[in-house]
Amino acid sequence: MMFEHKSVLLYETIDSLNVKPDGIYVDGTLGGGGHALEVCRRLGEYGRLIGIDQDADAIAAASERLRDYEDRVTIVRSNYEEIQSVLKDLGIEKADGIYLDLGVSSYQLDTPERGFTYREDDAPLDMRMDQRNTQTAADIVNTYSEFDLYRIIRDYGEDKFAKNIAKHIVRARETKRIETTGELTEIIKEAVPAKVRAVGGHPSKKTFQAIRIELNQELEVLNNSIDTMIDLLKPGGRLAVITFHSLEDRIVKIRFRNNENPCTCPPDFPVCVCGKVSKGRVITRKPIVPSEEEIEGNKRSKSSKLRVFERI
Repeated sequence: MMFEHKSVLLYETIDSLNVKPDGIYVDGTLGGGGHALEVCRRLGEYGRLIGIDQDADAIAAASERLRDYEDRVTIVRSNYEEIQSVLKDLGIEKADGIYLDLGVSSYQLDTPERGFTYREDDAPLDMRMDQRNTQTAADIVNTYSEFDLYRIIRDYGEDKFAKNIAKHIVRARETKRIETTGELTEIIKEAVPAKVRAVGGHPSKKTFQAIRIELNQELEVLNNSIDTMIDLLKPGGRLAVITFHSLEDRIVKIRFRNNENPCTCPPDFPVCVCGKVSKGRVITRKPIVPSEEEIEGNKRSKSSKLRVFERI
């Protein structure tokens, strides 16, 4: 299957970076290379783009898409949490811009064997962003305790039926190992009241999201990486992050705010004595969201939000 993915908030993101023709830019979630291609079009002879992704299929697709700009593009298979070591290995100290698109690609969602979608019955429970990892979603479903399943479905899926879903999963796996997306979906359906299934969205959506986040450590990686990425920016450099659900957006909002105003002194102190200095400013006081036209053309863009931070 061809790696296809519509880049969300494409021009809003690239415009927010203020791309310089001779600048250095890092795409931390390269995917199919949609955002990267637009950056490359704005780079001159001495500009440079570093693309990072942990998905081999994405690397192959982006390499093909960016082949006309291979003289200014370097692609590295890694996780963006390793951005500091990636840049160090390339002899790069600071970047003019860094951006992340945290969405699951259309290719990953629409390729059954990747196991990300709840709309396929016979797909393996995989969900690995990096297929070099040995643990899969099936391992989580079949080995986590009932409490831990409840915790991740509650915290990462924000599902009010988390306790009942966890209980049904544990009960089902006592009979046989849960191997496919269809098997897990049927278990979840049994745990969610029929009247809720009739009026709400797909009953498996939140649980699948929760398991995917847990497996790939998505929130932990994001939370631990933002400060580092801001430190890697040149003065005036910008970090742009596209999120797709409230858990991600909350992390970005808080990390940006704390980097803008890191002072921990009590509000009634006349002067700051903690010594913590602002690293920059939040450009987007309110997140940038897709237009109605973009949502109409790409339903998966509906929940996306873009936040931007500028280094001083």
